[in-house]
Amino acid sequence: MPSDLTPVRPVHLDRSSPVPLYYQVATRLQELIEKGEIGVGARIENEVDLAERLGVSRPTTRRAIQYLVERGMLVRKRGVGTQVVHPKVRRPVELSSLYDDLVAGDRSPRTDVLDLRVIPASDAMAAALSIEAGTPVTWIERLRFAGGEPLALMHNAIPLDVLSVTEADLASHGLYELLRMAGHVPRIATQVIGARSATAAEARTLDEKRGASLLTMVRTAWDASGQALEYGSHLYRASRYSFELNLSAG
Repeated sequence: MPSDLTPVRPVHLDRSSPVPLYYQVATRLQELIEKGEIGVGARIENEVDLAERLGVSRPTTRRAIQYLVERGMLVRKRGVGTQVVHPKVRRPVELSSLYDDLVAGDRSPRTDVLDLRVIPASDAMAAALSIEAGTPVTWIERLRFAGGEPLALMHNAIPLDVLSVTEADLASHGLYELLRMAGHVPRIATQVIGARSATAAEARTLDEKRGASLLTMVRTAWDASGQALEYGSHLYRASRYSFELNLSAG
């Protein structure tokens, strides 16, 4: 085996499971990539060797690799082979903050605070927070990094009586952590996920090309008493980030 190839260690597969083998192989490989066991830029074995190492058929291996290619984690290059592009941040759709999720995933979050000031609430902010338009709110703009790369551009409006923060607070803590420290625990939220193309300014900030695909998320969170805690409008790099939903039949 050439020295620049990264051998994939054997992974556990449940052959009695209804989950297809190719999907089991793909998810195990994805876990190894996300954990850094297979690094960015590494080349993995060819389909024949990988199939033999994992104890599955070549078509199963080919389909698993194609699945990861379609998800943007692997790329096939003529004359080079199959190479790891970048481990995406997968985020479960639940009431948590991006900072908490990155810490839990050992993704080394860092935050640059781009703006922190008091502004009059816009109509959208006011409707979400159940306040009058023009009511002063704390406006926060942050750039969140994961593993040293920009991942998300986040905007939040916070009622003044809910939280008082400094740039140092926001640089070293997640917003939901700060809310909890202030005695406001987010308990319920409405969230809308969408997608659009990056503007020139957004692309520069997120280190993407102009027109690159971005995931959007708009969220309003409340505590157990019904107090609106925050209105957020966030942008995520689709090349580095995805939402994960667990579904089941009723």
